[in-house]
Amino acid sequence: MGKSVIHTEAAPAAVGPYSQAIVAPQGRTVYLSGQIGLEPETGELVSENFEAQVRQAFSNMKAVIEEAGGTLESIVKLTLFLTDLSKFASANAIMADLIPQPFPSRSTVGVASLPKGAQFEVEAIIVI
Repeated sequence: MGKSVIHTEAAPAAVGPYSQAIVAPQGRTVYLSGQIGLEPETGELVSENFEAQVRQAFSNMKAVIEEAGGTLESIVKLTLFLTDLSKFASANAIMADLIPQPFPSRSTVGVASLPKGAQFEVEAIIVI
């Protein structure tokens, strides 16, 4: 895809595996709905474990991206939703392990609750 990173010293540096901004080449923009850690086969949460839910949510997101004709490299923007912001570092570490560089832009939002009692949700914008 050839996305390029925008970085300025006039704004704070990223505090995780994301870029301040991304410029995407002209292409087809796809807006993905949020994914939580549900197992596709059962429709139930993969586990009560936060890290397992994060990994499953990213796996679900990857499946939707691939069905749309993209790859993880196609991501230009992620939004993470956490019910417990004290687990922010854990979500960062998993994201850094799964998402290729250059990292997309990203926002992280603390929320009171998520569907089915999930602890984590991820949504994405991709350009293919």
